[in-house]
Amino acid sequence: MIAACRRAGAHFSITTGMNPSIKRAVLAIPAEAWQQITYPTAVPDPETGELISDAEVAEIPAYTAFTSRKKSEQVTARLIVRRVRDLAKPAVIGEQGELFPVWRYHPFFTDNPALAHLPSGHFHANAAWLTLWAMTYNLLRATGALCQAPGFVESRLAGFLQ
Repeated sequence: MIAACRRAGAHFSITTGMNPSIKRAVLAIPAEAWQQITYPTAVPDPETGELISDAEVAEIPAYTAFTSRKKSEQVTARLIVRRVRDLAKPAVIGEQGELFPVWRYHPFFTDNPALAHLPSGHFHANAAWLTLWAMTYNLLRATGALCQAPGFVESRLAGFLQ
């Protein structure tokens, strides 16, 4: 998909899982690089149902993906990561408080220089939105290709006129 976007001169933004390469990159982000964000309305935590309104965001401006492939197939772009406290893990065990916070990370890979946010505060809703957007784009391209096929429009018009 990224190669097709690049050939068409379009930007891409894709969500990604925490594979070993991304995990190493995320864990190497310095503590001072994380910026606190507060959502205007709290959203339910998908695992606990508790309302959350805070997260942190950081960016790796030049992350190279697909490093196991040939150099020409590797892609360098922005890796943006949102992290939220994992509320499913208890913060207090016995009398001792939390030594290290537990985070859930939500990375996405993009070459869009002006991406501010996606339409939802929910990770899975954004993943669905991006999937639907890609499907819509592909259907429109396929429709355009069919309409440009020789005789396609004339045969459809002839059917309507009869």
